Amino acid sequence: MFAIIDVETTGMSARFGKITEIAIFIHDGKKVVDELVTLINPECNIPYFITRLTGISNEMVAHAPRFCEVAKRIVEITEGTTFVAHNAPFDYSFIREEFLRLGYDYQRETLCTVRLSRALLPGMQSYSLGKLCDVLRISNGSRHRAAGDAQATVKLFELLLQRKGDLDIQQVTRAKASKNNLGKPQHDILSGLPGDAGVYYLHDAEQKLIYVGKSCNIRDRVHQHMTNNTTKRAREMKERIGSVSFERTGSELIALLKESEEIKTLKPLYNRAQRRSLNAYGLYEETNKNGYLCLRIKRNTSREVPASSFNSLAEAKEFLFRMTAQFELCQGLNGLYPGSGACFQHAIKQCKGACIGEESPWDYNIRANEALLSMEFNAKNLVIIDKGRNEGEHSIVVIENGKYMGYGFIGEEVVIENPAMLRELISPAADNREIRRIINEFTKKEKVVKILTF
Repeated sequence: MFAIIDVETTGMSARFGKITEIAIFIHDGKKVVDELVTLINPECNIPYFITRLTGISNEMVAHAPRFCEVAKRIVEITEGTTFVAHNAPFDYSFIREEFLRLGYDYQRETLCTVRLSRALLPGMQSYSLGKLCDVLRISNGSRHRAAGDAQATVKLFELLLQRKGDLDIQQVTRAKASKNNLGKPQHDILSGLPGDAGVYYLHDAEQKLIYVGKSCNIRDRVHQHMTNNTTKRAREMKERIGSVSFERTGSELIALLKESEEIKTLKPLYNRAQRRSLNAYGLYEETNKNGYLCLRIKRNTSREVPASSFNSLAEAKEFLFRMTAQFELCQGLNGLYPGSGACFQHAIKQCKGACIGEESPWDYNIRANEALLSMEFNAKNLVIIDKGRNEGEHSIVVIENGKYMGYGFIGEEVVIENPAMLRELISPAADNREIRRIINEFTKKEKVVKILTF
């Protein structure tokens, strides 16, 4: 038996969002045999752009049942079924989170029709539900409503079952359905790990968190940890790994941001040891006795906040050499040229003579400040759009009024009018120079889907 499900929500984050509508169609492999369709009162405000997308308003749900009032029926109707949805991790995470708020551990086997479509219908330009419905001529008169999307998923699922050929329903289930992995101890640590981008958490035998990391391929990176004998620390950590949990991000940038946030918050044992060597050097600004703004590399301490941090002295010097050349600064003032007098750059006419007083502090400091500003965000209001965790989803990083606000996930249909409209869809996060460095360096070196400025 299959429970084919779709939910509409107040946002894209199960942690911060709530369900506004749910549709469940119980399918026996041939036809629908039972159903549950209802609006849900989320007991919170529905953002305007969500109403514009789904048509579900605060007024419509004002007298609808709360989730706790339909929870028992959901458990009963889905008992003994496989949870089927288009982009199943999304719908499953929201329903599971709603149950966790009620103190109930809701678990079902899951089957994602996005993944099943990829396997059985290779070569499609897109595997979003809307595009598949267009290509396969599946009608959906209520797009972005739970009943309409769930009924379309029913028709898609039936076509996929036909496509599967002679294999029976249980064979399809065994081939494609996967047990949810929610950070529980695993007998085979690698077996449940995805080959996707995200953040992973290493736990010891007593479930104590010992390390947080990020990777573009979680499974391969954890395998490296488990086979790493290069140092005493690596061997010690490898021997302590008892289980692994993870969170897929789709985007490497989101993985970098989440890793930084988690390490600061959770302070795992081996990350603390690692951070003694990581970000060891910083770029600092100081004004000398003659009024020139100097950029200097020093060891990081807790007393000063650097403009940027680096893992090694060589990395820091390479960065400062590039910046000095780019903004026509003085190697001598920036501590990159030994001795006094004119620096090497002045000899080849790439320094305007601040080192020997030929250029005034006023003129020189304009360029030095431009160099510092280049490490800030390029615009006060911007949204960085990158890959999501699944087909039909994008990740977003939001900068508002020059401040990093956080990250989240949105559907590909959401039209972004300004950063403020996304506040309810993102996980709020702290703004700091390390985060700014991560974002700036990544967007300069790596391709993202799109950057919107406002």
